[in-house]
Amino acid sequence: MGLFSGARAAIIDAYSWLNYKPLFSDNLGMPNRRAFPEAHASWVPAADERRLAAYKMLAAYDNNQIAELSEFVDGDGARERREFGDPSMFIETITAHVLGDEQTITVPGAENTGGQRTAEAETAERVQSLLRDWADEELLAMRLLQAERKAVSLGDGVLLLYWDGDKQRVRVTTYDPGFYFPVLGEDSDGTDFPDRVHFAWELPEDKKRGLPARLRRITYQLDWIRPQTANGLDRASRPVRAPVLSEATDGQEAQPVLGRGDTLDANGTITRLYPWSERPSYKTVYLTDAVWELGDLKGFVDVDDLPMDKAQFATNSQGEVLHGLDMLIDFLPVIHVPNTVPAAGEHWGQSSLGKVLQVFDELSGSDTDSSKASATTGAPILVLSGKALNGQQQYSVAPGTVLTTGEGGGVTAVDTSANLAELRNHVNDLKDRASSIARVPAVALGTSDASKFPSGFALQLAIGPLDSLMSGMRLARDHPDRLLPKFVQRLNLAGQHPDWVGLPVLPAKLMRGAYTPTDKAAVLEQVTTARTGKVISLETAIRMLQEVGWPIEDAEEEIKRIDCRAFEDARMLADALGNVDEVAAFLGREAPEEPEAPPVVLPGQGDEDAAAAAAAAAVTEGQQGSGGNTP
Repeated sequence: MGLFSGARAAIIDAYSWLNYKPLFSDNLGMPNRRAFPEAHASWVPAADERRLAAYKMLAAYDNNQIAELSEFVDGDGARERREFGDPSMFIETITAHVLGDEQTITVPGAENTGGQRTAEAETAERVQSLLRDWADEELLAMRLLQAERKAVSLGDGVLLLYWDGDKQRVRVTTYDPGFYFPVLGEDSDGTDFPDRVHFAWELPEDKKRGLPARLRRITYQLDWIRPQTANGLDRASRPVRAPVLSEATDGQEAQPVLGRGDTLDANGTITRLYPWSERPSYKTVYLTDAVWELGDLKGFVDVDDLPMDKAQFATNSQGEVLHGLDMLIDFLPVIHVPNTVPAAGEHWGQSSLGKVLQVFDELSGSDTDSSKASATTGAPILVLSGKALNGQQQYSVAPGTVLTTGEGGGVTAVDTSANLAELRNHVNDLKDRASSIARVPAVALGTSDASKFPSGFALQLAIGPLDSLMSGMRLARDHPDRLLPKFVQRLNLAGQHPDWVGLPVLPAKLMRGAYTPTDKAAVLEQVTTARTGKVISLETAIRMLQEVGWPIEDAEEEIKRIDCRAFEDARMLADALGNVDEVAAFLGREAPEEPEAPPVVLPGQGDEDAAAAAAAAAVTEGQQGSGGNTP
């Protein structure tokens, strides 16, 4: 140590943008223990301490509590700082933009209505309809809003999907990223999803129920398929899962029983064929939900190596002990939503407030100074000159107060309004600086009048930084937006939902709507011109109108309504194909029944036939008049 014992450690990591605050980074680069006791809990891994402390500090900015948190270092004077919600306004604005005006699950091929319907298109339409019905029933838009607000404010959001046997559908839960502890391997570059994930948080002491402070941990682990297990008890009478053994026969001991559908391969490894895979898999996911008393956590243990002999395992609604319970899936149903594209080798995203916090601190200081200056402007300081009466040096001034001075005295008011105006101008400059750094223009925040822009092109240039911001943020969410409908399909197949049995798992994506106001009339003109020039399809035109907010709920139904009145297109189709059935199918109607065609009569043939008929009639009449004798 020597001369360097007091040297400050310079740490550069995913949270080093907070190092400027002594509250977050002490001489060793670690968060203050009094301000962040959760980050220094004995079960928290050392690599996660700064991450958890950063989450708490960002949450304090969001809730106007950074002054309260700073009191641990700056003393009671920190409470005098003013916080007017600027960080929260940025979070709400960016969250609304990254979500878009609506969120829709789409399956490629489901809107392919041109020509004859194929089996693939009908299947895609069925899957898309089921996914959208599920999203409405599960209130997916609200779950996404919860996760996105966490991601924007803290840098990370977490979604957990699971099959609910009681409700018979897939459920979605949003977790605070401070509860999320993935076990990342040393060889992982941060982008590979881990094989083991923990959700852990402390439960406070409950004196009413006589429960001490505890730690709850829920673990999802992808591991090799093992023999079947069932509820049992260990030697300490704790509910656990125990292997199921076959009945012992003469000369043969009881053997572990394989799960239903499991098989042994040539190497003696258990395999399983999942409904969404064509090849047998060797892996499955095991769920463990347990609670530990904090007093039992002694020594150097963290969330990943808690003593299992001290755990008390939970039981689900079906009565199954959650101790290595086989979930019958081969993927972790956890979706990590980073706010930004993680840096190389990193797993975590960055908060949208990360690079703007120092500006927000300056704003808070300027707001505090403005508040103090406004007090002296509203109630100005008065200076009395001349000899004071009765030796009084100070007076309490209120509306209607009369001050009396001695001979040659006077009253002078100290005008501080100029200082207040300058402080307010400084506040506006700081807000503009925050907007430019965060790449959220004033027009997007709603603090600028959009009508002042001379043209739509000028407005588009003004929101250019927002376009680049949204491009990067939505790129970070592209993979999670594809995983969500994929996991929903797989979990429905694993839960054997009757509507999903026999359906394949198709590529699908959660589509986010527009985040900026769009000129609907201009888009309509573009679509009309493109359709007239036959450079885009009707499906693409409908999708473009949907994206800008036209009231089209179902693109496929809208196309059918358009086609059923397109009589000119039907006429050209009839001329091209000469098939009445094809034309009727295009119009959505049944083809009329064609009557039997009359015999063809050549010109002049009708007169000859009439003469022959008359001659035959005359012969018949002559025979009848002569009694049938020939004349």
